[in-house]
Amino acid sequence: MISHLDPKDKFLQDRQAVLVTYPDPFCVNEAKELAESAEYIILSTVTHRYLSKAKYGISEGKAEKLRDIIEEVGANIVIFDEKLRSTQIYNLAKLTGCEIIDRERMILEIFSKRATTTEAKLQIELAELVYEKPRAKEKVRLARISEQPGFFGLGKYEIDVYDQHLKRRISKIKMKLRDTRKMRELHRIHRERLQMPIISLAGYTGAGKTTLFNKLTGDKKEVGKKPFTTLTTSTRLVNLNGFKILLSDTVGFISKLPNYMIEAFKSTLEELIYTNQLLLILDVSQSIEDISRHYNSCVDVLIDLGVSPEKVFLVFNKSDMQDEAHLKSKLLFSGLTPQNSVFISAKTGLGINVLLEKIKKNIFESARANVLIKKHEIISLSSLIDWLKSQGKVEIKKQNNGDLMLNLMTKSWVLERFTKSVKEIRKKEDVM
Repeated sequence: MISHLDPKDKFLQDRQAVLVTYPDPFCVNEAKELAESAEYIILSTVTHRYLSKAKYGISEGKAEKLRDIIEEVGANIVIFDEKLRSTQIYNLAKLTGCEIIDRERMILEIFSKRATTTEAKLQIELAELVYEKPRAKEKVRLARISEQPGFFGLGKYEIDVYDQHLKRRISKIKMKLRDTRKMRELHRIHRERLQMPIISLAGYTGAGKTTLFNKLTGDKKEVGKKPFTTLTTSTRLVNLNGFKILLSDTVGFISKLPNYMIEAFKSTLEELIYTNQLLLILDVSQSIEDISRHYNSCVDVLIDLGVSPEKVFLVFNKSDMQDEAHLKSKLLFSGLTPQNSVFISAKTGLGINVLLEKIKKNIFESARANVLIKKHEIISLSSLIDWLKSQGKVEIKKQNNGDLMLNLMTKSWVLERFTKSVKEIRKKEDVM
């Protein structure tokens, strides 16, 4: 009698894996979360101080031990918590008889599962193609040696054709994303015309950004413990005690995210550059070491994007799980500054009113500045100056040479947007 496996059971059976990672609790936990998010079942975990050895990524002795563990637990996949070269994947696959999934491949799988919008799908496909391109020729060379792994029987002509196909597809996707970027730029300009400040939520994946977003907006975006539940930026109008703001939720960050993946999502993440206030969400229920690592990972991405540190305001989430005095001393010990922050619980609402008051103060408090407008710039900046007049007090003094000196007193977000817009207009004129 032939027994038929349930498709779900068959799927899970094919996803049984051994995890290879660093002997660090942070690395172990993060790698397990990523693997579970990609729907792999971790049967055993192997740790090694070094994951960049030439032949297998790990030492030969450790690789042989890995093979024995695989046979013992009956796994059919090895998840390697580091980037691997094609030769290393080939050697490991040949030794273990298993499919090898490195860290980058696994993250791409999660992205692919989470993508719902056309833009997100294009971003992920671009990242996958960039991941695949440098590996294609090496895979063919290895395939000639034996039938392990992939691209069986392809010759030089075929791989050259495939390489050209990858280049064309990458170019085509980049063009589509540029069009999307232009559309996003139009949306941004439209939002600016609404004359409302923009507040963005950023943070490590799983920190509680979307929970806070739902709390402040009344929205019902999907919230999950698994990484990368949010892959697209969502923006909503929020009434902040009589003041209107635009609130944006963004994709979560993660440690060791490759530059090409950041680049693929850059059109989405660039929204953070134009925000008036960036709330960096940190999960304060974690250990000091984990909080510090998450903070540094986020800051690295923000710096890479060109986000001004002055815009960043720390929000310590899940603070209902510990005493606040203990939390503050813990954070001071870790090198973070609770003075420039607020403690909240997005889940229970603890500290939300304090957060709103902080935002209100940072964004809507009065600011003063003097801005010099050159004579030849007056016409191109006239509409911008008119908008500025509608937002606050503007005293204009004409200089002997025809230049204008603007003495401004307005809301801080208005001043920031005005000076930024002036810089952008000047940059465009310099290019022309």
